[in-house]
Amino acid sequence: MTLTQRIKEKALDLGFDLIGIAPAQYAPHAGAFRRWLANGYHAGMGWLARDPHRREDPRQVVAGAQSVVVVGVSYFLLDPPPALWNDPSRGRIARYAWGLDYHDHLLPRLRALGDFVEQEAGRHLAQRAYVDTGPVLEREFAALAGIGFVGKNTLLISPRFGSYLFLGEILVDVELEYDSPLPPDPQTARQTGHRTGTCGACTRCLQVCPTQAFPAPYVLNSNRCISYLTIELKGAVPVELRPLLGNWIFGCDACQEICPWVRRYSQPGRLPFLHFDPDWAIPRLTDLMALDDAGFNARFKGTPVKRAKRRGLLRNVAVALGNWGSPEALPVLERALHDPEPLIRDHAAWAIRQIRNR
Repeated sequence: MTLTQRIKEKALDLGFDLIGIAPAQYAPHAGAFRRWLANGYHAGMGWLARDPHRREDPRQVVAGAQSVVVVGVSYFLLDPPPALWNDPSRGRIARYAWGLDYHDHLLPRLRALGDFVEQEAGRHLAQRAYVDTGPVLEREFAALAGIGFVGKNTLLISPRFGSYLFLGEILVDVELEYDSPLPPDPQTARQTGHRTGTCGACTRCLQVCPTQAFPAPYVLNSNRCISYLTIELKGAVPVELRPLLGNWIFGCDACQEICPWVRRYSQPGRLPFLHFDPDWAIPRLTDLMALDDAGFNARFKGTPVKRAKRRGLLRNVAVALGNWGSPEALPVLERALHDPEPLIRDHAAWAIRQIRNR
């Protein structure tokens, strides 16, 4: 087997579901990325605007980089029971956080793959491995590597696994055999034996977004995105958007749940480190609102939810309680009016007003 074939076989042995290889080149859609930044659609994520040229060209990250090895892992799980998922007294957590932090599972495997590449190449290699934390336009290079295509909801969609995918990449200074992007037209797809890489005329993801965060296909305004508002936003949730969050308290999967590629083709991956537990994926809002610092740290230690911190999560929980609108929530919200964190107090007061106004 060639070096490239051996790398792909090793990636599958390590548990990755998808692997593709793209040339380390200037990102074809770098202009769209610059326009996205210029419009302020990155919201408070200022790190995305620092040194944008590094994100656009892997050779600025690893000197002499020639290849980008991209891997994908499916985190698809079957839909929760509707009676639980649609219960407004419970908070929804995005699927990717239904377990321990995926970085801890994927990054060691990705580094092991990098060690294998170096061993097989027979020389020291300049390389860097990332799982969505590096200065890389990873969906762009995943599409170049044929892993999938970028959908109108800006997520990478695999015809084999849908869009519930963790991505990782290794930038490496060795030339490999490169994969081709998925063909966008049916005729070419039939000739090559691939499925098409396109959303076609479908716009379901754009229409279903609760906050209308897509000003155009393939463009996400993070200022309105529930995932941004519940995870990355450090301050108050804009008042006009709070009723639109429903009971999402960490992330949002709305634009994925509706996608035909997801509904028809998603399948579980081979690394089953996530699982559905109603007390984890759809916890009772009143239980969460009562968490102190020690309780929060004990419950969410080693999980993605820690990123929101207690102040952020309870801010979101207060909004969800206000949207639920039940007087059952008043006791725990009234106690939260005395929380030492002003952000929690402010959102608890808003929730109380929402319930009493009803």
